[in-house]
Amino acid sequence: MSKIKIMDEILANKIAAGEVVERCASVVKELVENAIDANAASIKVDLIESGTKEIKVTDDGTGMDRDDAILAFSRHATSKLKTEKDLFNINTLGFRGEALAAISSVSIIELTTSTGEVGTIVNIKGGKIEKTSNGDARKGTIIKVSNLFYNTPARLKHLKSLYTELANITDYMNKLSLSHPNISFTLTNNNEEILKTDGLDNLLKVIKAIYGLEVTKKMLYIKGENDEYQVEGYISIPEVNRSSRNHMITLVNGRVVKNMELNRIINDSYHSFKPDNRYPITVINISCDPAIVDVNIHPTKMDIKFSKIEELCLLIGSLIKEKIRKINLIPAAEEKPTYIKPKQEFATLNFTNTQYEETININNDLIQNNKVIEEEPTEYKESKERMPIFYPVGLVHGTYIICQNELGMYIIDQHAAKERINYELFKKNLGNPKKESITLLFPITIELSNSEFIIMRRRIDILRKLNFNIEEFGINSLIIKSHPVWLPKNYEEQSIRKIIEIIIESDRDFSIEKFNESTATTLSCKLAIKANENITLKEMEQLIADLRNCDNPFNCPHGRPTTIFYANYDLEKLFKRSGFESLK
Repeated sequence: MSKIKIMDEILANKIAAGEVVERCASVVKELVENAIDANAASIKVDLIESGTKEIKVTDDGTGMDRDDAILAFSRHATSKLKTEKDLFNINTLGFRGEALAAISSVSIIELTTSTGEVGTIVNIKGGKIEKTSNGDARKGTIIKVSNLFYNTPARLKHLKSLYTELANITDYMNKLSLSHPNISFTLTNNNEEILKTDGLDNLLKVIKAIYGLEVTKKMLYIKGENDEYQVEGYISIPEVNRSSRNHMITLVNGRVVKNMELNRIINDSYHSFKPDNRYPITVINISCDPAIVDVNIHPTKMDIKFSKIEELCLLIGSLIKEKIRKINLIPAAEEKPTYIKPKQEFATLNFTNTQYEETININNDLIQNNKVIEEEPTEYKESKERMPIFYPVGLVHGTYIICQNELGMYIIDQHAAKERINYELFKKNLGNPKKESITLLFPITIELSNSEFIIMRRRIDILRKLNFNIEEFGINSLIIKSHPVWLPKNYEEQSIRKIIEIIIESDRDFSIEKFNESTATTLSCKLAIKANENITLKEMEQLIADLRNCDNPFNCPHGRPTTIFYANYDLEKLFKRSGFESLK
C-alpha cells in the first residue's frame, strides 16, 4: 500500500499559513497590498484589540465580481501572473496567489466586494466557504478577518502582547504610506486613530505625519540615477538618529524591502558623522526595470535580490555622502521644556498619532512638491564655507572652548575636536604612507605571547609597508628600529603597541580598510587633548584652524559633535531678553 498521499487542500493551506501569516501584521500586509494592487486611492485599516480579534480593511479599488470573489480564496489563484514570463517582470506587490487561501484557513472571513454593479458577500470559516450572497454596489472591497488562529492553538499562543502586535502593524503601515504617498491611508485600533495620510503624493508630508515636525525639518532631499537605477528620497541629518535600523526604509518600485547590503551602505555613508550604534532615518525609493530585481525568494516578498547591486550601492553612497558633506552640521542648542510629560500606560492601548506642536511652519517650497525641492531649510543651505569663522575667548573646566562671532556663541569640545583632527591625519597617512621615517636611538622591543607572535609573523608586512623597520627578535619578540614620521611625538611606543594590538585582534576578518579605520580611530582618541587639560589661547586658535581644515569638522570619529551653536536670539531667550531691546 502506498505511503505517499496528496495533502488535503485545507491542510496544505494551513502549512502555507505558517510562512505567509506569521502574526497580525502579516495579515494586514497581505490585505493592504492587495488593495494597492487593485488601484485603491483610499485604504482604511480598522483593528480590534491590535488585530487579534478583528482586522478590517476597506478600499475603493476595482473590486471583484462574484466568480473572482469565490476563486480568490483558492490556492495559487491570482490575476497578476498569467505566464511564466510574467514572473520576470513583476509590477504588482502580490503575485504568488497564496495569501488569501492561507489567511482564510486559520480565521473567519467576511468579504464584501463589487466592481460597481451587483456586490458579492463571501463568508469563509477555516478555509471552507460557508455562504455566498448578494451585497451592495459600492465599488471596492471590504474584507474582515476575525479570530485569527482560532483553529491553530499553538500559533495563537505564540502571538506577542497586544502592544507588540499593534507596534508591528503600525510600523508596516507607516512604511506602506511612505512607499505610496499618493494613497490615503488610515489606521485605527479600538476606534482610536493612529495614522492618517492625505494621499496628495507629497512624501515629506507623510514623513511629518509619522515622525512629526521636528524630524521633518531636519530631512534632506536626495536624487540621482545611473544606467540601471533611479534613486530619490529623504535622509536625516546625522544628529537625527535612532537606536534601530528599522527606520532605514528602502523601497523598490513601491515595494517595502529589506536588504542587508543596502542598509550597510546607507549606514556607512554616515560613518564618523554619528555614533556607530545609532542609525539614520531614511526613506529611499529605488526605481528600476522589474527584470533586474528578484522578489520571488521568500513568501513575504520583502527579501529582494538585485542585479548589479554594486552600481546601486555606489550611487546611494555617493548621493548621501555628497549631501552630508556640503552642509553646515553644527547643531543648535535647544531649550528644553521645564516639565515632563507623564508616560502613557501601555495597557490602555490608546495610540493616538502624537505630533509636535506646530509653532513653526515648514517652508512652503519644501513641502509643495517632494520631487523638486526649490529651497531647503535655511540652516542646511549648501555653502563653500562649511565651518563659519569664529574666535576663541576662553576655556571652561579645561574642556570647552568658548568662541564667538556676529551670529552668536560657539562651544567646542576640545577633546572631540582634536580627535577629529588626529583621525583625518592618521587616516591620510595610513592610506598614503610616506617614505620618511625616524631612526630610533634606542630601538623598541615588544614581547608577545606565542599565539600573538604567530599572527604578527604572518602580518608583519603590513607594518613594513607603513614604513616601520621591524624585525623578529629572539623568542616571541619584535624589535622596531625606525617608525614613520607621523607617529605622535612622545607617544611612539604607545602608538606602536596599539597598532600591533589592532592587527592581532582583527586577524580573522582582517582587511586593510578595516585596519586603517580602526587604527586611525583608536589612535585619534588615545592621543587627543584630554578633558580638564588647560590650553593657551594660541593653542585654541590653532585647534580651531586645524578643525576648519578637516573634511568633517562637525563630529569626532565616534559621531559626537565637536561644536554646538547658540544663536544670539537663543542667548537672549535664555536671559528673558527676547522681548526687550538688545544692548547697543
